[in-house]
Amino acid sequence: MLDNQTILVTGATGSFGKNFVRHVLKNYNPKKVIIFSRDEQKQHEMRVSGFDDPRLRYFIGDVRDVDRLRLAMRDVYIVIHTAALKHVSACEYNPIEAVLTNIIGTKNVIDAALSTNVKKLIALSTDKAVNPTSLYGATKLVAEKLFVQANSYSKPGGAKFSCVRFGNIFGSRGSIVPILLSQRKKGNVSLTDKRMTRFCISLEQGVEFVLTCLRSMHGGEVFIPKIPSMKIVDLTTAIASGSRVSTIGIRPGEKLHETLISRDEARNTVETKDMYIILPMYSWWGRLNWKKAKAVAREFEFVSNLNNHHLSINDLRDIMASSNIESD
Repeated sequence: MLDNQTILVTGATGSFGKNFVRHVLKNYNPKKVIIFSRDEQKQHEMRVSGFDDPRLRYFIGDVRDVDRLRLAMRDVYIVIHTAALKHVSACEYNPIEAVLTNIIGTKNVIDAALSTNVKKLIALSTDKAVNPTSLYGATKLVAEKLFVQANSYSKPGGAKFSCVRFGNIFGSRGSIVPILLSQRKKGNVSLTDKRMTRFCISLEQGVEFVLTCLRSMHGGEVFIPKIPSMKIVDLTTAIASGSRVSTIGIRPGEKLHETLISRDEARNTVETKDMYIILPMYSWWGRLNWKKAKAVAREFEFVSNLNNHHLSINDLRDIMASSNIESD
């Protein structure tokens, strides 16, 4: 699927993007992998940190610029759309910037793909897009809707668009793990609420899941992996058990618990052994797609505090060790 193909990754200098590119270069033989991002310094740092493979192309551009995207997508077969403003507090304070990147930027990715010869596109989404309380979540909800409906504008045999909806990507840049590690050096870590829970997936698992979805997508699905939850207080203990903990309260836009699938989405959701798939409700959708998958219960919901699989403190320490993240 990826051998001898040209792949473009928006936001490729981020944590997920870099791990995706590293995995593809190691396990496949793509014709080219285009690193599409707006920060020349991050591209330079990526290049000198070992990403100097001759199959890589460093393309400076912003998803807000549709003409630049069209130029970058010439002869591209697959697009992985990860570019986003994702910090909840930053999006709350800079709402227009979040809209321009997360919504208009996604529209531009779609428009550029429809006017070129891209065949498969996957956009990374988040549990915060479900019943959003933050602007970040709201923009990602709109981005999901745009990607799903884009399939109706694609010509026969043209581009297919699907989404992957994750929980917290463990240890990614800007996530809680590096924050706690930094705070631990000072002996005082902050905790928003002792009851808070989150879904958890490692970068490696996230990359593998996206590749699985690329192979199996028909276009229009929102894919959700069956992943465990964690208590933030347990994560704090796993990282900084000897530090003083200060409870600071939930910040604007945050939730106590996160939802990956709401009850309203359940009636259009099927499951396989490793994932849930939310199916689109449009006339262009092939009703025989995923016919071997099992429908979930009518009242089903996938919520972090109600998840049957919770990670223990030792589990979290093991994940950190396997991810080469320093633990307590």
